[in-house]
Amino acid sequence: MSVLSKLIDHALLHPTLTDAELEAGCRLAIQYDVATVCIKPYAVSRAAQWLAGSHVGVCTVIGFPHGSNAMAVKVAETIQACRDGATEIDMVVNIGKVLSEDWTYVRQEIQAVQEACQQQEALLKVIFENDFLPADAYKIKLCEICTEIGVAFVKTSTGFGYVKQPDGSFQSQGATLADLQLMLDHIGPNVAVKASGGIRTLEQVRHLQAMGVRRIGTSSTSSILNE
Repeated sequence: MSVLSKLIDHALLHPTLTDAELEAGCRLAIQYDVATVCIKPYAVSRAAQWLAGSHVGVCTVIGFPHGSNAMAVKVAETIQACRDGATEIDMVVNIGKVLSEDWTYVRQEIQAVQEACQQQEALLKVIFENDFLPADAYKIKLCEICTEIGVAFVKTSTGFGYVKQPDGSFQSQGATLADLQLMLDHIGPNVAVKASGGIRTLEQVRHLQAMGVRRIGTSSTSSILNE
């Protein structure tokens, strides 16, 4: 149980979650001894208090969920989050810049946030939002940039990357096996992969662990570990 639980970042990111629900989520995270709670940015300082004395870390999101914040704002968000008690940062890349193939900007932004994390002694996970990237070449290039910069993790999805379908509905695939294998194949030895988006069963978690995925983002922690 403990090995599996330490793969999990327990996600508390849905915009409707109340303060009481966030606190309850932190209590649940302590109960299951997960790796971190990934919590909405305004609640980082409270989460640090709720998790004090446990072995559960505080993670938060930057530029969430669409990555469109100005670079300086992402850096400022990162510094503020770390000062509030976050030790891990999940940042969404600037998706429009990725699709524009403005790799100079993309590299500069990831580097700037990485440097802020290093100054604050925090780990950086870079979210690609693969649902929005129509070709593997974008994901491969991001893996190469993240490896060059030396971030801790590359991550598949926010869980909120809904794409409009031909019938007008919006759907998100999240962490697909094909994307995860692609990312595992194109990162360097010092970068790990975090799977996030649509992970709800113990079977999925065990399969991802066997593939080599080192962290899993999910809000289904209780049902997974109770299996």
